[in-house]
Amino acid sequence: MRVDEFTGAPGEWDSFVRGQSGWSHFHLFAWKNVITRVFGHECIYLAARDQREQLAGVLPLVRVKSLFFGHYLVSMPFVNYGGPLGVDGAVGALVSHAANLARNDHAKLLELRSRTELPVTLPVSHRKITVLLDLPAGDADLLWKRLDPKVRSQVRRPQKEGVVVRFGLDEVAPFFQVFSRHMRDLGTPTQPRRLFDTLAETFPDDVWFGCAYYQGRPIAGGCGFRWAGEFEMTWASALSEYRRIAPNMLLYWSFMERAVSEGLSTFNFGRCSPESGTHRFKKQ
Repeated sequence: MRVDEFTGAPGEWDSFVRGQSGWSHFHLFAWKNVITRVFGHECIYLAARDQREQLAGVLPLVRVKSLFFGHYLVSMPFVNYGGPLGVDGAVGALVSHAANLARNDHAKLLELRSRTELPVTLPVSHRKITVLLDLPAGDADLLWKRLDPKVRSQVRRPQKEGVVVRFGLDEVAPFFQVFSRHMRDLGTPTQPRRLFDTLAETFPDDVWFGCAYYQGRPIAGGCGFRWAGEFEMTWASALSEYRRIAPNMLLYWSFMERAVSEGLSTFNFGRCSPESGTHRFKKQ
């Protein structure tokens, strides 16, 4: 295998990605432009080619430098998945190349956020896990009946209070209003508004923005991505002062209902720490 920075057409990269087990939306080539435009980070998209010069593996890698956290090489930063895709020999060559790059450049960390076990000898961390729900594609009534009665009651509570959920690319601003407020309350740095505007512009058919409104005000919001029969809720937030009426329960149900109606088979709740409060919420 020969590993170099990818210089082919984006269509070649994406066609290969979509044919691999364990691929995610974040492997698509357009994310390179998103990361560069919004954050200015260097994107090192690696390709492994066989003796016939055919793609055998790819690895989207991003160099992240921060005054607070140092110098990282990550696939992919800011989102839940990345990592190499391809045949075992190509994956091994890509990881070896990335590890050498990290050592030579004195990076503090090389992190590959793979969805699947990789045929490599690097240390593996399970500090984050993913919660998935199988969906009865096209049958929202069946999904509703599968929910625990307590959960159905929690979904009905905000509905009885008059909370409504709206979807659309025009929900970016209200979503960010809730998201940035929630992250501020947690004391956690938030992603810039420009990220979500760029995602809406770049992936209008794949990114979903939804907000729950109470008395005309957004009080909960979510943003996620659809790919390969799956939807992932990548970011979700709710204002703490409205916890009593549980708007996040209606928000999640609305996203799940939409996923079912569009024929998707998996709802991905995203990554979380095992047995954390977020994990317990998702396991409902």
